[in-house]
Amino acid sequence: QVQLVESGGGLVQAGGSLRLSCATSGNIFSINVMGWYRQAPGKQRELVATITSGGSRNYADIVKGRFTISRDNAKNTVYLQMNSLKPEATAVYYCNARRKRIAITDLEYWGQGTQVTVSP
Repeated sequence: QVQLVESGGGLVQAGGSLRLSCATSGNIFSINVMGWYRQAPGKQRELVATITSGGSRNYADIVKGRFTISRDNAKNTVYLQMNSLKPEATAVYYCNARRKRIAITDLEYWGQGTQVTVSP
């Protein structure tokens, strides 16, 4: 129903920058929140940033001030600009789409992920 395709990952040195893209397709009109998550091997998936259909943004404390989430509605694309990258940011980054529903479980969709590796 909703398809998400991430791109923009790669290898970058500490202190560098990357911009991830999430192209969306399908029935995206019902989606309330878009977000980025990341997961390192052996660790749980964690929230990085979210943006609502109204433009409100939320960031994990560890990335606040360095990462910026944004949308381009004309292109149906969500971006994650990552600056001042640290080796601890190395992980697979996943795009997430969520349909929030009242008094019922939310619907979620995930992309396949894109690898980000930050070298010291």
